[in-house]
Amino acid sequence: MNEIEVIGLGAGDLEQLPLGIYRKLLNEKSTIFARTIDHPVIHSLEEEGVTFQTFDKLYEQHSNFQTVYEQIVDQLLTHAKHNSIIYAIPGHPMMAEKTVQLLLEQSDVRINIVGGQSFLDDLFTTLKIDPIDGFQLMDATGFSRDEINYRNHLIFCQLYDEFIASEVKLTLLEDLPADYEITIVDTAGSKTETLKKIPLKNLDRYISVSNRISLYVPPVPEELLNHTFPRLRSIIAQLRGENGCPWDKKQTHESLRDYAVEEVYELIEAINNEDDEAIIEELGDVLLQVMLHSQIGEDNGYFTIDDVIEGITKKMIHRHPHVFGDRNENKTWDELKAEEKPLKETTSILDHVVASSPALLVAYEVQKKVAKVGFDWSDVQEVWDKFYEEMDELTEAIEGNNDTEIEEELGDILFVLVNIAKFYQVNPELALRRSITKFMSRFNYVEEQVKKSKKKFSDFTLEQLDVFWNEKKGMER
Repeated sequence: MNEIEVIGLGAGDLEQLPLGIYRKLLNEKSTIFARTIDHPVIHSLEEEGVTFQTFDKLYEQHSNFQTVYEQIVDQLLTHAKHNSIIYAIPGHPMMAEKTVQLLLEQSDVRINIVGGQSFLDDLFTTLKIDPIDGFQLMDATGFSRDEINYRNHLIFCQLYDEFIASEVKLTLLEDLPADYEITIVDTAGSKTETLKKIPLKNLDRYISVSNRISLYVPPVPEELLNHTFPRLRSIIAQLRGENGCPWDKKQTHESLRDYAVEEVYELIEAINNEDDEAIIEELGDVLLQVMLHSQIGEDNGYFTIDDVIEGITKKMIHRHPHVFGDRNENKTWDELKAEEKPLKETTSILDHVVASSPALLVAYEVQKKVAKVGFDWSDVQEVWDKFYEEMDELTEAIEGNNDTEIEEELGDILFVLVNIAKFYQVNPELALRRSITKFMSRFNYVEEQVKKSKKKFSDFTLEQLDVFWNEKKGMER
């Protein structure tokens, strides 16, 4: 089997190249393949008569790096089918070198890796940082924001040009202030090495076309990471820690129950008011409840926020096979849900209704569940007929002055109204809350007008108060 011998040229000039590799390249009679000619070692060896065939033209032909890498590998494998070849790359073959990774994935040609000095050795020395403190190497041509750990020393390699630098800058600006100081390192370890400290906002202004430029982002202070999940988690842990807040430390799942309900309703109110700032605040309060309950679980040794996140992640993946799995999956949401917690033969379909929820919501959930098994009217007119029937029964109860029956018949009417809401795809709880909000707004206006008149409510007739009410109603249109 023919072989591709992958040789790392190191990060600097010829003087840093190991003697054995230098002699191998110097004595090679065949053409040596190189990913790019843009390396001081290649220029020096060419002066000594070594011949290279590079792939720089592919970079000019394609805008996508993945395509370039794949074509380089295809051409290398084609040449290797006839003769063993040498493939030279900058730095170390196993450091930020996608073409080498692609070569290792195939089995048609044997791959022999020959070391070379990594640019990281010189970079650590130049920047005077110890990677044991926490270090992360990022490929500037292909990374996502959620992969970044800002508590580490961050180094971005493969900042080939101004466009890539601009993409990196825009991503970092989502988390860091524009004036955050970063360092651009050019040709680390060589005689022409340069360091330039600049504010993040100027990153793409100082990048030239080169494959030897790196970007260093020093560890970010915690106070600049208040928008990140790890920071929130550490804050909650500290609040319930030994030197934390007395109130937070004494909370339990049970003591926080009312707060959870309250925060959800405040969120609903913010949504109804279409108030984005309030929605942000109330979502934060809801998230706080999740974090506090999770920290209590962790403090008691039962579960952590990781378990909570893992559970919902698995659930969303399982319930969306058309997104994360088999796009031809035809199972319904309820069928997929049933697979997660198979129901026992003796289990009622109403067992999972949360009876402690507000009565309107309970009625709504009960009617939705029984409707799924066919226990429902087929037409909304039948529900309206039932409503009028219940109204007649309420009238009889009122005429009979029977308090128990009046309460029962009023309950039946409300229950039927919930069913009507279901037919029209309206959540009765939200509908009622919207009406309450509307009523309060109009009444507040009436109250303001009464105060402006310097009279009492009792000084007005209902018809006069209705004039104020209708004024406010007209303003809403």
